[in-house]
Amino acid sequence: MARDEFLVFGSPLIEEPEIAEVVECLRSGWIGTGPRVARFEERFREYKEAEHAVALNSCTAALHLSLAALAVGPGSEVIVPTMTFVATSNAVVHTGAVPVLVDCERDTQNIDPELIEAAITPRTRAIVVVHFAGRPCAMDRISAIAQRHGLALIEDCAHAIETEFHGRKAGTMGDVGCFSFYVTKNIVTGEGGMAIVRSREVADRMRTLALHGMTKDAWRRFSDKGYIHYDVVDAGFKYNMMDLQAALGIHQLARIERYWKRRSEIWDAYCEALRGLPVFLPKAPAAGTRHAHHLFTLLLDLDSVTLARDEFLERMTAQKIGVGVHYRAVHLHPFYQERYGYRAGQFPAAEWISDRTLSLPLSPKLTDEDVSDVVRAVERALGV
Repeated sequence: MARDEFLVFGSPLIEEPEIAEVVECLRSGWIGTGPRVARFEERFREYKEAEHAVALNSCTAALHLSLAALAVGPGSEVIVPTMTFVATSNAVVHTGAVPVLVDCERDTQNIDPELIEAAITPRTRAIVVVHFAGRPCAMDRISAIAQRHGLALIEDCAHAIETEFHGRKAGTMGDVGCFSFYVTKNIVTGEGGMAIVRSREVADRMRTLALHGMTKDAWRRFSDKGYIHYDVVDAGFKYNMMDLQAALGIHQLARIERYWKRRSEIWDAYCEALRGLPVFLPKAPAAGTRHAHHLFTLLLDLDSVTLARDEFLERMTAQKIGVGVHYRAVHLHPFYQERYGYRAGQFPAAEWISDRTLSLPLSPKLTDEDVSDVVRAVERALGV
């Protein structure tokens, strides 16, 4: 039998401390960028052992500003994996640069280091990597490529807050690490993002660009120390985070290890229960790494089942189980085909994944009964 209530994919666990913090924020009269954002930035910087942190309204904003602050613009090319959400490549487009897509490894779904170097041209200015589903990319090899060619290296860590690679935290191995606190992510602020930055100059540039190119933000202009005039030094953007968002993030961050452990338990339960079915399970984390366990992606064994992936999704939804698709490769979307000439058949590993992939619910909010419901739904959808 199907569940009585629909199990929302990626539903976040919101607890009383952040609810109380949001209420206190509302009562304080300061809901825009202010002291709570500053506190969240500092706590996130400490958690990541980073040099600088800049809170923003999305990971997309962090990606865009990191490229802009690193002087990527028209005439530049940026290497990006095709197996990612389009925000990664869209950020390149917004700078006026050209996204040069690269295929992934079929087993890890991360960008294939073997293919990066062949994509580099005299116009290449940066490499953007995505730690897919929370699994770290081969950062030793990719960092060496970036250094050899004098390229900026940006880490899209939207899935990878807790990720580590041989003792180094995701986001600290490149010039900038970009994080997401969207409602489905490992910690949430509703909408929101963060950049951790190696260079003070780049961090200061990103901070200025994030708020209209102004030299002072509203908190400092309207504080009890008196009004302070600002200068506009660039045509910036509106990418700042609000205290209302940071009020959630401060308390979510404090529970990040507990949430990671619960997602890890669910991950292991899925692997055990689904082993032997006509699906490909996620590859085990590599030795010396920490997987953030952001997404649990199944790949249908289309040679062993009679249904297509989208029919499987419909069968899961009919049983009141929310599912996701992460992702249809970037080069398969009309915009990238029409503007840049990408076409089906160029990136076989990403296309193989795109046809088969689906994501099961993976949230610390899930109960053991929820997990059992998901497993039973998968079995029924597969007809086993």
